[in-house]
Amino acid sequence: MKKILLLLLILLSLDGLAQEIPLLSNIYGRDYQSLNGKWNYVVDPLENGYYGYRLEVLKNGFFKNRKAQHPGELVEYNLDTSPIMDIPSDWNMKDKQLFFYEGTVWFKKDFELNKKPDKKYILYFGAVSYDAKVYVNGEKVGEHVGSFTPFNFDVTGYVKSGSNFVVVKVDNKRHKDNVPTLNKDWWNYGGITREVMLAEVSGAYIQDYFVQLEKGSADNLKVWVRLNDNKVNQEITFSIPELKIRTTLKTNENGLAEISLKVKPQLWTPENPKLYDINIAAPEDEVSDQIAFRTIETQGKEILLNGKHIFLRGVSIHEEAPYSQGRAWSKEHARTLLTWAKEMGCNYVRLAHYPHNENMVREAEKMGLMVWSEIPVYWTISFENEATYQNAQRQLHDMIYRDKNRANVIIWSIANETPHSDARDKFLSRLATYARTQDNTRLISMAMEVTEAPNNLNRLDDNMNEYVDIISFNQYVGWYRATNEDARKMKWEVPYNKPVIISEFGGDALKGLHGDKTERWTEEYQEELYIRNLEMLDQIDGLSGLSPWILVDFLSPRRQLPRIQDWYNRKGLVSSWGEKKKAYKVMQDYYQKKKMQFQ
Repeated sequence: MKKILLLLLILLSLDGLAQEIPLLSNIYGRDYQSLNGKWNYVVDPLENGYYGYRLEVLKNGFFKNRKAQHPGELVEYNLDTSPIMDIPSDWNMKDKQLFFYEGTVWFKKDFELNKKPDKKYILYFGAVSYDAKVYVNGEKVGEHVGSFTPFNFDVTGYVKSGSNFVVVKVDNKRHKDNVPTLNKDWWNYGGITREVMLAEVSGAYIQDYFVQLEKGSADNLKVWVRLNDNKVNQEITFSIPELKIRTTLKTNENGLAEISLKVKPQLWTPENPKLYDINIAAPEDEVSDQIAFRTIETQGKEILLNGKHIFLRGVSIHEEAPYSQGRAWSKEHARTLLTWAKEMGCNYVRLAHYPHNENMVREAEKMGLMVWSEIPVYWTISFENEATYQNAQRQLHDMIYRDKNRANVIIWSIANETPHSDARDKFLSRLATYARTQDNTRLISMAMEVTEAPNNLNRLDDNMNEYVDIISFNQYVGWYRATNEDARKMKWEVPYNKPVIISEFGGDALKGLHGDKTERWTEEYQEELYIRNLEMLDQIDGLSGLSPWILVDFLSPRRQLPRIQDWYNRKGLVSSWGEKKKAYKVMQDYYQKKKMQFQ
């Protein structure tokens, strides 16, 4: 019995080596070495580099990066001579043979390091899609599941001065119990899709911090700082030079220091997106950031930003690279997409259907765009599976953790178009409750569906109404149901005393295809659909915002119609190549009127 317990302890300790550490907040404010650039890759559809022929995990798989030591030695791979791929990217667009590929690809990057004895080294990934197993110098350092949130590992004990290499096994196969699940209306991009960095920090470093106005207050600033160790009474200096704030905090036995301060900041608005430089200095570490301050709340059927009634003039956006194909990830991608939204008159964007890259959120904040941020609990999730719930909660946690200091994020969304059931209600109510424990300063919502009733009456009836702050729903009159002309007859009933956002509406049009306004796929049909839908939706009591579907056409394996869709969802108001469709102008004019109305 003692031997069994000892073996279990050993196994647990070994497993502990392969675990993530808490995310290093604000990676861009740290000293880091970029590992972006040229990576070797090997396509491994049978996972021969990971499993033996009896499906046992190999001790000397591709992660060892082995080289034949003499001409007679059998080594059936060579990461050094394999093809090259630019990272960040997705393999679907970088290699034509991998356009539809779902499976395993191995990636390898060589790097040099001048290792310092008093420093820690944190290997940080912005995102890997979907299942990542990470190795440094042939040793496993950890793994992560989920395509859209960052993760990192302490690799101090794995790296050395001089030449090093990192190998990542990436597997994007879909599974029923995943989040998202098997069926979805966007491309299943595979690869290392966001930035990779090796951060150099002190032995006792600033792990995380929170600097935001307390809920319901425009002058009470809540600040907390967490170090990676649990030493008590460590002094931390917090400052906002422009506000003449400089104060000292001391950590408790958990390495946490917190304080509330009276402040009089200029509040962030879309018209004036003011950010303040802040600095946090610990005994061995220091980090700077730019932070904005605002309040966001609801009152009856109104949304209040800094106490003022606002209308969310928005659009939904997928993480699709403009003027090209593939996953967007860079500041340049973000600025282009967000500029198209701003030019349309937006003050808000719905980043669907998953957490977008950090560049997107930060650039939106600088440009004066409020953000709806969402996790991919989408359509038919396995609501009765506890492991699926834990996966969803982890993604929700990581989304909030990364962006809790971004004042432009005003809504955490927990789901999109989920079918009603008791299991679903329990699943989503748990997520909503959990989100509030992580951050009570923002609003909670989700994209619901509408129940049709006789006499063109559309009624929203969803048990989740009590768990959200904003009632949001998707509707597709003129495309998936009824006609554009039928929109004139539609009535809407939302029986809740809460603001309403139409999280999606729209229809497809191929840019440059013209015809009668009753002809599907033409720009004229889409234009007419927007005109009639806006007239209809304006009649909804408590309408507080719109995020039509969608800013830009995006790749989807569900969209197969030759010469029209060609694997694209064509609901974009802008083509993939930046060409604005006629409906774009309809939204632009509508938002100009709304802007004047809410000044």
